[in-house]
Amino acid sequence: MTLRALRVLREVDLVACEDTRHTRILLTRHEIGTPTTSYYEHNKRVKGPQLVRQLTEGKSIALVTDAGTPTISDPGFLLVREARAAGVPVVPVPGPSAVVAALSAAGLPADRFVFEGFLPIKPGRRVNRLKALADLETTIVLYESPHRIAATLGAIIEVFGEREIVVARELTKQFEEIVCAPAAAHLERLQAGVVRGEFTVVIPA
Repeated sequence: MTLRALRVLREVDLVACEDTRHTRILLTRHEIGTPTTSYYEHNKRVKGPQLVRQLTEGKSIALVTDAGTPTISDPGFLLVREARAAGVPVVPVPGPSAVVAALSAAGLPADRFVFEGFLPIKPGRRVNRLKALADLETTIVLYESPHRIAATLGAIIEVFGEREIVVARELTKQFEEIVCAPAAAHLERLQAGVVRGEFTVVIPA
């Protein structure tokens, strides 16, 4: 959390957040009493226009996510687009991003990379997408949930073989973990315990 971000959260009229409960913990810790409202995947079509209307009336709103940077694998991009269409200026307040954090600690070339976000859920489409990414011959960064990380690692093994990859968990959070190992070793380690947290996977070219 940067000093600038704390200042912005104190000064705005409203904080739009993915989960008001999570954000309230953060605000309380820093003694910030700014009101919050929810803005997430399942209410974005209804809530977006309401927030934009408040913006055009002169209110200031900060958009935050549970983790990472708003609009990166996040419905916040729609609110940004709607705000811009209404002539409302959008000011970025940089903070943690799992993509950049993973690349900075992976020890892999990052002068050129592709960020894929979440792979398709269906096994066949997941493998086909990885094959298409492999053809790009560049570092690949993926996001994955704890429920699908094992299936994704299995697909990576199928496409990339025993290539060493970096699997990072809970980046910039209390239980951060960054491990470089062959994909099969990652899978074996995860299958041996309880899988928790959000994952970022970096695959070298």
